[in-house]
Amino acid sequence: MKRTFLNLKTFAAIILTAGLMTACSSDDDTIDPTDPGTVEPEKPRWITVAAAKMGDNPGDGNGGTLIYSVTSEDAKDPTVSISPFENGFIAPSNRTARLQSSEDGNTIFNISYAGDTGGNYTKYTVEGGQNFTPTGTEVSIAPYVGTAPRWIKLFDGDQTGAAVYVNTENEFDENDKYTRTEATIGVVTLDLVNSSIKEFQEHSVPLSDEEEAQGYYISRIDMPTLNTAGDKLYIGARISKVDPATAETDRNGEILGSKTIVLDYPSLLNPTVISSTIGHGNTNGYRSINSFEYNGSVYQANQGDPEGSHILKINADNEYDNTYDFNLDDALGVDGAYILAWRPASNGKAVLAYRHEGSAEGVAGLQGFFALVDLNAKTAVKLDDIPYDPDFYLFQYQGFVVEGTEIYLTQGAVGQNGNIYVVETETGAVTKGAELVNVAGSHFIGVF
Repeated sequence: MKRTFLNLKTFAAIILTAGLMTACSSDDDTIDPTDPGTVEPEKPRWITVAAAKMGDNPGDGNGGTLIYSVTSEDAKDPTVSISPFENGFIAPSNRTARLQSSEDGNTIFNISYAGDTGGNYTKYTVEGGQNFTPTGTEVSIAPYVGTAPRWIKLFDGDQTGAAVYVNTENEFDENDKYTRTEATIGVVTLDLVNSSIKEFQEHSVPLSDEEEAQGYYISRIDMPTLNTAGDKLYIGARISKVDPATAETDRNGEILGSKTIVLDYPSLLNPTVISSTIGHGNTNGYRSINSFEYNGSVYQANQGDPEGSHILKINADNEYDNTYDFNLDDALGVDGAYILAWRPASNGKAVLAYRHEGSAEGVAGLQGFFALVDLNAKTAVKLDDIPYDPDFYLFQYQGFVVEGTEIYLTQGAVGQNGNIYVVETETGAVTKGAELVNVAGSHFIGVF
């Protein structure tokens, strides 16, 4: 039998009443904070499910985002049924919200994407179910990075968020001959605790003279990541190209080595560009965090690589490690692997969402899969215990939850019910958790 949830405020009132009726009957279970023999039990972590509602087309996620939280215990319970589209809290955003959560799961951070409220930062205390209580003050980062910002929470103890943008403009000489494309980036850091702007900088970020003469330029940036030392910020980049003879878009040129912009932190000054000789294609990702610090280095996924996506490594010297070759095509035995989202645990093992050239074409795009990867061994294994469907669409996937060596994720084809699954990264064991109730054309975009 499936269990559904009462409104948690009503449930809390019932529990409080019962507690008042029995509080005087016994002192046997009283916790004495001065007695080292009595320790208050650890509270379960909140797991917040994010659901993207259909706009005009199935799977587009443009109808807004709803969130609903349960304890980690209930998230693992297949008898629990969660209906975020019916009972969830509407996260403010004109389109799919860009969500982040605190490391303990007790706070949700949101920056609204597009529309009249685009660029507004808000945060909420997670209180279970549809109850998300606004906390702190709102602040708009739109004056710095526009109303559709690309932002991420840095891994610095929930202190800082970083948002970025890039503007491009073709340049011509006095004879109207194309010379290069100017790429101007903007980076703003946000104090997540006090809801205030910390720093903002703009920079012109050129490629090499040879690359620019061929029409290459930085066209999109995203996913800022702080290095282990905390003194450099890495920003993923997409490289595009024009035909220098016409200044028209050229999609047939050579794909350059993957690149990352490096800035001093926290000043956001002194931009440089580093390049990989192992991976080619883009490093900006899409909706989810694309690079993570692990064991003194930063590991970064790339996309659009003609040899299949790689996980790349940036060492403590702030340069790519071109001896670290982790190719997903080779590891998974597929062609055209494309990393959609991923998240490592502290043991260097990660859950990774991907598609490939053999993926079925579903209602919203190419079917996705999950794999367990090992950053140290450079291995990847498809997680066969998670059910798959041609309409299982992961391109907009945003969030995983890491709890120790376990990683939580959501599964559910567009318009179909699904489940939370929990992967024990040490063993690869997969646990089927709570049911996720869907509605027509909509899908689940992760947990936080």
